[in-house]
Formats: sequence, structure tokens, C-alpha cells
Amino acid sequence: MNAQLDPALRRERKLYFLMTLVSLALLGGALYFQYVRHEDPCPLCILARYALVLVAVFGLLGAVARSWTGIQVARLLAALAAIGGMAASAYLIYVQANPLVSCGYDVVEAFVDALPTSRWLPQVFQVQGMCQTQYPPIFGLTLPMWSLAAFVVIFLSLALHRPRRAISLR
Repeated sequence: MNAQLDPALRRERKLYFLMTLVSLALLGGALYFQYVRHEDPCPLCILARYALVLVAVFGLLGAVARSWTGIQVARLLAALAAIGGMAASAYLIYVQANPLVSCGYDVVEAFVDALPTSRWLPQVFQVQGMCQTQYPPIFGLTLPMWSLAAFVVIFLSLALHRPRRAISLR
């Protein structure tokens, strides 16, 4: 069936475009906290940003996919990126709950700052803070908790959503 005529595929592509927009909005929120509220990102925060960018990129791949196979590939890759974001956020929550654990100015920071995007877009991808620094909570949750919640929602929406494909009469 032609992808242009398949309304189920068109609807699915719109959902992936929405996922891209949500991911970019979350990245925009992270930049707001960095530049307006002066909450410097730590190495794990930057890893979560990379996960958001990957979810957005794979969402965009799903939004332009011309087949159900393309949608499935985009779903798998976006889900893996969301798992990475969950891991970074969960570990940051752990670090902040255990002050003797560190993630700043060590191997993680050296790795993150050595990535090419850290040099290309240092305003977005360069480490500027320490993981142990805790900023005021928002509605009772810290930013890493909100980040974890966002990645869980993204992952569950990908894992639990079952697209309704058009029935072929061939």
C-alpha cells in the first residue's frame, strides 16, 4: 500500500513528529534552566541532553518514514535513547542522594567534554557544573527527577503504543 495513501501511517508519522517537538521543548527547558536560572549542567545532565537529542532525531526519522519498517526502526532507536536518558537521570538522582559518590570532574566529565559536539556547541553540550550541586525542587521534585519522569513517559509511550495499521485487501 502506498505510504501517501495510508492514513494509519500518516497518523503514526504525526505522532513521531510530536515526539520530536516534545524532546526539543524539553531540551529548550534545560537551556532555560542553564541560562535564565543559572543552573549549570553536570556531566550526567549533558548525557541526558544527548539522549533528548537522539530521541528527537529518531522521532524525526519516524516522522519522515515511508514504511512501517522505518517506523519500527525509529521506535527501537528512540526507545534505546530514552533508556540511556533514564540511566543518566537515575544515576544523577543516586549521586545527589549519596554525597560521597561523585560524577563531576572525573572520567565522565572528560568523556563528555571530549565529544565533538562539546566543541561545536559548547553552550549546549559542555559540562559547567557538578553533579552534587542540588538546585531548588520544582513542585517537590528535582530536575533529575523530572528528567527521569520525562524519559520514562517517552519510553512507555514507545513501548506501549500499538499502531493501528490499515488492513490490506490483497
